[in-house]
Amino acid sequence: MDDLQKLTGLASVKQDVDSLMNLVRVQKMREDRGMAHFDMTLHLVFTGNPGTGKTTVARILARLYQQMGILSKGQLIETDRSGLVGEYVGQTAIKVKSVAESALGGVLFIDEAYALAKQEGTDFGQEAIDTLLKFMEDHRDDLIVIVAGYRKPMEAFLDSNPGLRSRFNKFIDFPDYQPQELLEIYQGMCEKHGLHSSAGSLKLMLAVFAKLYQARDETFANGRLVRNFYEKIITCQANRLAQKTGKISDEELCEIRVEDVKNALLGGAGRNIS
Repeated sequence: MDDLQKLTGLASVKQDVDSLMNLVRVQKMREDRGMAHFDMTLHLVFTGNPGTGKTTVARILARLYQQMGILSKGQLIETDRSGLVGEYVGQTAIKVKSVAESALGGVLFIDEAYALAKQEGTDFGQEAIDTLLKFMEDHRDDLIVIVAGYRKPMEAFLDSNPGLRSRFNKFIDFPDYQPQELLEIYQGMCEKHGLHSSAGSLKLMLAVFAKLYQARDETFANGRLVRNFYEKIITCQANRLAQKTGKISDEELCEIRVEDVKNALLGGAGRNIS
């Protein structure tokens, strides 16, 4: 659980996971001691905008389940519609079984799972769902499936097949990061690469994140937005240092200045906040 607690923000997610782990732990104790217990549905639905840490939390959950003896391996296999649905008759079942078999002993994470729901024209999404549900039933003791995506489309997806709603009845919602949390993510990226930002640049960054957060919609990219902005900033820092004549000090190599942030905004990162 330490890895989960170290993540920036996600207070409600951490609480949900903690409660889930407590339930699993107690039921496992009862089972190991030969006491009456109920069979839990451990498959999960993760909802929220992009970049809110869904894949990261899924990976942590896989390791936790392995440590508790629920899963034999604890690996995370990520996929989406393209990894499960074929273009021709007979391809889909083969693709689903191949991906699902690679996830045995761990967690299968399906991003934007709602895209599996039947689309117009010839489509094998329903075949993928049916094949997956059968595989889940056949391997219920050593496979956990987590489906993820925006909340409303995921609700519609679960309603598209009676078997889905019965197997995925636990939702964990991932809220958007607050401006201060976005800044903490940015500072973490800087720290990881031995960079430090001036007080002025941090103040400007917080203002940028506050404005982006205020104007956010369902396309708000959260952590991905921070990463993209960070990459623009370090590019601007590199361009600034490349123009300098003479020796560049260690401190200069590691410092992010206000002008780097401003140049990153002018370069396109700030189009959504103007």
